[in-house]
Amino acid sequence: MTGSRVPTRTLYRRFADSAERFGDLPALEAGDERLSYRELAEAAERMAAGIMAATGGAPPGRIGLTAARTPATFAGYLAVQRLGRTVVPLNPAAPATRNKQIVQAGAVGLVLGGTDDLGPPAIPLDDPAPQSVLVPEHRDDPTSTAYILFTSGSTGTPKGVPITHANVSAYLDHVIARYDFGPGARVSQTFDLTFDLSVFDMFTAWSTGAALVVPARGDLLAPVRFVVRKEITHWFSVPSMVSFAKRMRALKPGSMPTLRWSLFCGEPLTLAHARAWAAAAPHSVVENLYGPTECTISCSEYRLPPDSGQWPTPTNGTVPIGHLYPGTEHRILDAAGKPADSGELVVRGAQRFNGYLDPADNVGRFLTIENGLARVHDGERPLTPEHWYRTGDRVSREDGLLVHRGRLDHQVKIRGYRIELGEIESALRDLPGVVDAIVVMLAAEGEEPVLEAACAGTGIDPESALAALRTRLPEYMVPRRITVLAELPLNANGKIDRGAVSTKILELR
Repeated sequence: MTGSRVPTRTLYRRFADSAERFGDLPALEAGDERLSYRELAEAAERMAAGIMAATGGAPPGRIGLTAARTPATFAGYLAVQRLGRTVVPLNPAAPATRNKQIVQAGAVGLVLGGTDDLGPPAIPLDDPAPQSVLVPEHRDDPTSTAYILFTSGSTGTPKGVPITHANVSAYLDHVIARYDFGPGARVSQTFDLTFDLSVFDMFTAWSTGAALVVPARGDLLAPVRFVVRKEITHWFSVPSMVSFAKRMRALKPGSMPTLRWSLFCGEPLTLAHARAWAAAAPHSVVENLYGPTECTISCSEYRLPPDSGQWPTPTNGTVPIGHLYPGTEHRILDAAGKPADSGELVVRGAQRFNGYLDPADNVGRFLTIENGLARVHDGERPLTPEHWYRTGDRVSREDGLLVHRGRLDHQVKIRGYRIELGEIESALRDLPGVVDAIVVMLAAEGEEPVLEAACAGTGIDPESALAALRTRLPEYMVPRRITVLAELPLNANGKIDRGAVSTKILELR
């Protein structure tokens, strides 16, 4: 098996090495605030001392972080890493009930920037520490967990994905060398800290002396204006950002001259979107990335040739996901678990995580391949590096390149967020009067996909049901509307027919 090299630098060590080398260079720009590497290191040190003081010198192993887009939040992230603890980002816009689920599932012992109503003690991000508090020396432990992110779960409970420093360092070693980061580079930070792609933004910049530039919420709806005003050199976002820019008619040829690299991940990148962006950023390399959270941020890449006449033309109109990273192995398996040119993508290697926080979630998500036959993990034996992670993504091989063909299950992506439709359906079925529910993703030509729900039952008020969902689910998981039907259509096997539900919803619009 490839990719067994153990890296030596933790996330904090990467930042600290840059702070020592590039102390006066800009490390972080957020709104009107700018911090040099030295200033950000000092802020992180003060916050680490505050955590030590608040916990009597014994910080818990997992620390929640209310992930707003402020300099204090980024200093808090580094402070947790400074102490060798695990960051568990919490979305401040998510319902308190969901954050409580994450805090409980993650065994979070302290929350930075939060409130005590989540359960564990909470301390403000700007809480000064007594000057007498000493912070112990940072220990490099590549096997320890750097962060835990929670993805949507089909059972109605978020699934915890622990990523080690070894996982993320193997990733960073590859992407930093590939994309020309360093002093003078200005890196966009378009992702919430609850989204693993944010780790790319922070630590490609902070490993190399580059500046991390954080957009305000309004900037995300006007990405071209942000790129121009902030002289961004490295752009990384979900492809939906291209749609926003096209909708505003902002992608004029040559409109983003400072861009050198344009990277997209989190959802399919269409050739049409890539072409429009490339024309607006004529000095930029455009690359499509792919990877599930479980394989640490991204694990495959495809760089579009400078000459658009040489671009591939997959039949589904999307940019290929290309080739897997060095140190990552893959197989394509058909429904019988045999090698094929089209089927489920399975991966393993240095970036593959070591299993979900709840071992029960591992069942069915891993497999071994012995004598050409796949054996699905049943939880009876421990996971090993030899196990392949089942991505649930269907891919095909065209002209030597991997092309993403959608999901094999009921998982979808909206603006890059991974959503299990079953989690929303579970929340709907818990509402009074709802007998059964189904959620589908619909997209009209030229428009962003949206979630729509259909329910069967008695006394269901769609607006009240939507309001109830907003108390349990993040906004991006709440359907645009709920259609109440006398009964949900079934297919020949007696299962709810998602296609028929979609048709019915469209008819009733």
